[in-house]
Amino acid sequence: MKALPFKGSCTALVTPFSKDGSINYDVFAKLIECQIANGTDAIVICGTTGESSTLTNDERERLFSFGAECVHGRVPVIAGTGSNDTAHTVSLSKYAMGAGADALLVVTPYYNKASQNGLIKHFCAVADSTSLPVILYNVPSRTGVNIQTDTYKALSRHRNIVAVKEASGDISAIARLAAECKDELHIYSGNDDQTVPILALGGKGVVSVLSNIVPREMHDLCMLWFEGKTGEALELFLKLLDLMNSLFIDVNPIPVKAALKLMGHNVGGYRMPLTEMPESKLKILQSSMKALNLI
Repeated sequence: MKALPFKGSCTALVTPFSKDGSINYDVFAKLIECQIANGTDAIVICGTTGESSTLTNDERERLFSFGAECVHGRVPVIAGTGSNDTAHTVSLSKYAMGAGADALLVVTPYYNKASQNGLIKHFCAVADSTSLPVILYNVPSRTGVNIQTDTYKALSRHRNIVAVKEASGDISAIARLAAECKDELHIYSGNDDQTVPILALGGKGVVSVLSNIVPREMHDLCMLWFEGKTGEALELFLKLLDLMNSLFIDVNPIPVKAALKLMGHNVGGYRMPLTEMPESKLKILQSSMKALNLI
């Protein structure tokens, strides 16, 4: 069995911006402290929710260094180093390793739409470049390419490729992945609303958007499941389901940053082409948050 980068709930942390559009590192540090104080099991820096595709190379590198320094070994730091360019991904991955990251989250190359053979070569090139554990990230709705079961099986043979964040939404395909790769490729849910189904397939946790605002609850949900309290885990999951759905009524991370602002966190706006949520959708989000006494 390959070592786990983390077990439980990992927050895909937002990137806060100042009014001038620069990264607000003071707020970023406060968000990290809030996450750790409320039991999150790991933190992803520069994932999709962190608007990584709009960050410069220098910004991503500084976030890796700053984030690892803030966390200071209290929970695993997972650096989102994926891009649509293998050489760039390798460079970022090497930097993240030197900056103190504990693992890498590497998305399938977007726009290029690599073949399955191209995916194998890409991920293996990244995994060869570092000693850190690599978590694959499959999100075909954003990238235009889906990792097939046979490709997963080939990738699972690499000593450094240890897990996948599965956000395809295809539970049947994830079941096939679990059957074929077993403990050679651990599975994390990449969709909050599929956390319990994926845990039931042997998943080791979730890389969560929701845990930006309820880190304790998402941690507890996973721990209840692992402790065999599956009924309680399901009850909590269903309690949170409406809010999970409300966080995706607009493009992520628009709703979750809006939610954080409603809770008093000065996370700022978005980098274009992302824009503010319309008032009609904001009201839906507010209603879901009020139901859980979050605002």
